[in-house]
Amino acid sequence: MGISEAVLDHNEPHDGKLNAKLNWLRAGVLGANDGIVSVAALLLGVIAAGSSDTAVFSAGIASTIAGAVSMALGEYVSVSAQHDSETMLIAKERRELAELPEEEREEMAQILSSYGISKTTADQAAREISSTDPLRAHLRLELGIDSEDLTNPLHAAFSSAISFILGALLPLLAAWLAPQPALAVAAVTMLALLITGFVSAKLAQTSPRRACTRLVVGGMAGLALTYGAGALFGAAA
Repeated sequence: MGISEAVLDHNEPHDGKLNAKLNWLRAGVLGANDGIVSVAALLLGVIAAGSSDTAVFSAGIASTIAGAVSMALGEYVSVSAQHDSETMLIAKERRELAELPEEEREEMAQILSSYGISKTTADQAAREISSTDPLRAHLRLELGIDSEDLTNPLHAAFSSAISFILGALLPLLAAWLAPQPALAVAAVTMLALLITGFVSAKLAQTSPRRACTRLVVGGMAGLALTYGAGALFGAAA
């Protein structure tokens, strides 16, 4: 295997595509968590205010739709900006490789040297890269971009909306089906937060206990505040 092939080995388990997939999974977990907490908090506030079952469920549905749309729009705008920036950088790098090939080759050698590779080996690797696929190598090593794996704004928006809706369905179903909706929503929310905290900790390779504790304590505090606000306004009505 040549040096350039070793640098750009497609079978490397920690390549950009694996990182992108992990980032998508983390975003999905966070989106689901947002759906769980925000909808559960609203439901408890409406329940505490003494609203009818129909009003509670209608408020939950409205909150789910609004939250999913908000998540999708926010993700679309954010990823679109990132995508436009990456596209511009790719065009700029392609132009520099065409107009300044020697300068770009020297820049690649310097990048490789910064990883602890000897100057002689770095120069050889840079020459091999320049004779194969210099654009992809420069994008990955210089800018951290994989030109074959750019994030699609529409996919990101759709994924965020779906994950939010799936998370929101848990407290919605609990409020609709359980005889004691407030207790059911609180219990389902706590269980869901434990699961999402555990999953996010495993993805980030951090302590599941700390992640679960943060999510559960924060989520329960939010539910308590909205329930208290609902009860206060319900009593004043």
